[in-house]
Amino acid sequence: METTQVCFLYYLSIAMCCCCQCCGNIVQAIELPKYTMILSESDFQIRLYNESSWMSASVSGTSFEQSYKSGFHRLYQYIHGGNSNSSKIAFTAPVLTSVPSSPTDDYIVRGYVSAHFQGKPPLPNAELKLQMEKWKTQCTAVRKFGGYAKDDNINKEIEALITSLSKHFNGSSATIQYTSSYTIAQYNASYHNTTDRLNEVWIRVSGLRTDC
Repeated sequence: METTQVCFLYYLSIAMCCCCQCCGNIVQAIELPKYTMILSESDFQIRLYNESSWMSASVSGTSFEQSYKSGFHRLYQYIHGGNSNSSKIAFTAPVLTSVPSSPTDDYIVRGYVSAHFQGKPPLPNAELKLQMEKWKTQCTAVRKFGGYAKDDNINKEIEALITSLSKHFNGSSATIQYTSSYTIAQYNASYHNTTDRLNEVWIRVSGLRTDC
């Protein structure tokens, strides 16, 4: 019950910050990680993400949905004062959930750290068991999908992305990394209309060019 209430409050805050959503591109007042578009096809994109920092929660979950809720609850506490400064931190998007390649591995739920704190964000309270991750520049293949990200549809989305990449880069030097694990990015409030929702499935790629 507590987790449900926390998620509702978070998404209510996101809804108040959102400006509009149009043509599949989300336009928000909240901060997003910066990237350069490398390639845009009808069914996928390749983005070169800048260096970034993420606060992560490792979850020994049994499902994507359960793990996301559990990890997000800890991240929510962090940005609402569960940190060394007891300060509230601005919302960012998206919330990432990395799906493990093995049932024995943990899910990892991540929140983007605002550029304002990229140098030295407040430390999380110990009981939250959060870790700071610093990501180097990286190329990411992205497939957008609507509706709700659930255990019964996310596997279909990653399979569709891998199929698209395999067809497009057949015979090239591009390499798809981590085909057995992937990340789901969620942008919208849980109560948004299904037709207006934006989710993405991410997978690392390399070998497209010298910086990717």
